[in-house]
This record gives sequence, structure tokens and C-alpha cells, in this order.
Amino acid sequence: MTTMTDAAPAEFKMPDVGEGLTEAEILKWYVQPGDTVTDGQVVCEVETAKAAVELPIPFNGVVRELRFPEGTTVDVGQVIIAVDVAGGAGSAAAAAPAPAEEAGEEEEPQGRQPVLVGYGVSEASTKRRPRKGAATEAAAAEAAVTEPAPAPAPVPEAPAPVPEAPARTNGHGKGNGRPLAKPPVRKLAKDLGVDLASLTPSGPDGVITREDVRAAATPVSPEPAVTREPEPVAAPAATLAPAPVQAGVRETRIPVKGVRKATAAAMVGSAFTAPHVTEFVTIDVTRTMKLVEELKADKDMQGLRVNPLLLIAKALLVAIKRNPEVNAAWDEANQEIVQKHYVNLGIAAATPRGLIVPNIKDAHGLTLPELATALGELVGTAREGKTSPAAMQGGTVTITNVGVFGVDTGTPILNPGESAILAVGAIKLQPWVHKGKVKPRQVTTLALSFDHRLVDGELGSKVLADVAAILEQPKRLITWA
Repeated sequence: MTTMTDAAPAEFKMPDVGEGLTEAEILKWYVQPGDTVTDGQVVCEVETAKAAVELPIPFNGVVRELRFPEGTTVDVGQVIIAVDVAGGAGSAAAAAPAPAEEAGEEEEPQGRQPVLVGYGVSEASTKRRPRKGAATEAAAAEAAVTEPAPAPAPVPEAPAPVPEAPARTNGHGKGNGRPLAKPPVRKLAKDLGVDLASLTPSGPDGVITREDVRAAATPVSPEPAVTREPEPVAAPAATLAPAPVQAGVRETRIPVKGVRKATAAAMVGSAFTAPHVTEFVTIDVTRTMKLVEELKADKDMQGLRVNPLLLIAKALLVAIKRNPEVNAAWDEANQEIVQKHYVNLGIAAATPRGLIVPNIKDAHGLTLPELATALGELVGTAREGKTSPAAMQGGTVTITNVGVFGVDTGTPILNPGESAILAVGAIKLQPWVHKGKVKPRQVTTLALSFDHRLVDGELGSKVLADVAAILEQPKRLITWA
């Protein structure tokens, strides 16, 4: 390929999220040789074992070479793109990407060990400097979750925080006029179409929080009425489609990689580590379905995602509050049971890249409208295939909705590290004895799998019975809350 300059090109290496991932697949290139790129511009999308992630380039220049074609699995640390930078500078910058914070906020030493999207583990501590020139909010949105920057002269630096640690920079400004916000908050603002510059920060030191963004977001349009069954988190059609079969071909081999490979390993580990127990209950949810329709018409819920899954999630949260021992984890190394005083509620979602389980952080503290908003955001992000690795970490219990496929029930496998998973079957009109007479009623079957090291039969039965009782008589959401 013809070079545009005699100077050595800047080389951008495949990073890692800092969670031990060793490879990623290049899904799509957004640039080609000869294209001009700018600092923070997304140049490709890659898929790790956890999620699909867009990678921004940390310098300005002209693309000289794409080292790997789409569909190639590349080891972390390998150069994936070479860029001719004015004056030949930038090669060192590529070898030393900045952390997942606001581009240009800190000086970084050369020689950082690359870690994906977080651009993470470093060997010395950072030194803050003012940003030279304010970037537009559009540039921040384009950088999505991460905004790597060039790395100037070395400065001693402390170990970088783990991926979920709060970013140290970003926010209203201190001299540069740019709103302060952590990368996940910037991503949320981009997804919801919120201009960070228009918000009044409520966080410490003038940092914009998720709550600030959500409060400013325009509510989504009301959904059509739900009739019989919970809505899918991701449409069934979004699952992996079978490859076309040619005449005479008797077998097709599909490489196992990315999210599907990670899911397979996690499920095998869970099935053969945690002793699973599953209990079932079939219930009349006619009153819950009526309440769903009433909430759709309620002006306080206008524009929010209201469906049976919302009330099922709320019922599970109330049941956990009444039986807090179920919300725990098993620490094999220390031989301890770790009691969780928060609920990160996982929602299993079928996506084009396989099954994922993002979770709603601190769901136990959300009101019904807040829970509806959080579910709406989770669904939208999952359907777009943009769920971040952080959104899939730290779950405590999970709901999986097999009813959207017309399935009555199942025996779900625990998400690794969690204590319980609730499967929701199809809600169907069936004959049911109601007030001494057989009548058509809305009926479903719930299945609760739990880790028998943590949860004995009595506790598991109480949790499942509480969820069932709430869905049969949803007024208990008030009396038991």
C-alpha cells in the first residue's frame, strides 16, 4: 500500500477492557486507507467475550493501513490500524492510549500496557492538566464510552482504577467550558439525545450524574397495549439466524466465539459448580394484567414502558425485600456467604450476538416509574447491540422471559455468581377455578432456580410464593412494600 509520508506511522493497538480479556473480533471498519481521522473518531467496532464496543482513535491523521479485515479475531496488543500523523508524531501516542475518561484531560506516560476500551493498566500516576480548547458535545458523543487521548511526556502514575471505578475527570468545567460527566453518563446522554451542556450538575464537584440525564430526557412514546404475555427484552427475531444451507451439504460448522463462547463457558461453569434446585408454581395473573392496562392509561406513567415484565420485576424485588437472605453469593475461596444489601436485577436478553444478561443497578431502590425507565433503557440498548461490559457485571438475581416464545416454563441455569433466576412462562387464557366456578383467566407458570448452597428449600419456596402472591393480588405491592 502506498505510504503518504516517510515518517513512521502512528500505530493503534487492540486494547482490552481490563478484565482479563485476551482477544476481540473486528466486526466492522468505519474507515478505509486514505480517509482522514480525528482524535476521538470511532474507527471500528469490535466484539469481545462480553459485548460489542466501538473503538475511537486517539490522534489526528490519514489512515495508511488496516492491518486486519472484518471478521478477524485479534489478540490484545496487536496493531490493528496505522495512521500517518502530521510531523510523524503519534506513534508513541498509539502505544500509550489514555484511560476511558475525557480526552485531553490528563497526561499519560508512554509504555502503558493496553487494555481494551479502558486503555487501562498503567505503571505510574496521572497528572491533570487543563484541556487545550473546548471540544464540542458532538465530539464527546462520537467518542461514546471512551475518549482516548495522545500521551505526552512521561509522568509518574498510580495504578489505573478498575473499569467500574468512577472517572476522575469530565464535567463542567474548570476553565474549559466542557460539562463534567463520566464516560457511561456521556454514553447515556448520547443514547437519550440529551445535551450535557444544558444540564445543571447535581454530583460532587459539578459532575453530571445519570439522574441528571434521565431527568432531562424526553420520555419515549407510549407503547401499544399488551394483551396476554410479557414483552420480550429483545425480539425473538434478533437471535442468531441459521446460515443458508446449500444443496448437498450435510453439515455446517459455525465457529464459537465472542458472546456465545463466553456464555457457553459461563453456563457450563455454573451448572457444574452451583447445585441447582428449581421450583414451579402456576398462577392466575388476571388482576396483574388489568393493572398493566390501568397503568398504561395513568398520566403519571405516560411515555414509560409499561408491560407485565415491569410488574413481575417489581414483585420479585418486593419478595427479595421480604426474604433478604436469598440475595447472596458464595465465596468459595474464603468459604463465606456474601449477603448483598442491594439488588442488581438482571434481565436475560436475546441479541444478534447471543444471550446476554445486563442488569439494572440498585433496582431495589427504584420507584415503579424509575424501574420502567431503567427497563426501557436496558431494552433499547440491548436491541441495538450496544450493551456495555459494565452493564453485565455485578448482577445478583435475574429474570428470564421464556413466555415470549410461547413456552410455558423451563428450568433456567443461574447466571454465574448469582443466587437465583426467575423464569416467566407464557401468559395464556385458560380455564381456571375462580370463586367456585370455572372461568377463563389469564394464567402463567413461574419457575425459580436457586443455588442450594445459599438457598434452602424453605427460603426458595417463600420467595417464589411471595412473587406468585403479588402477581395474583397486585395490591400487595402496596401492603408488602
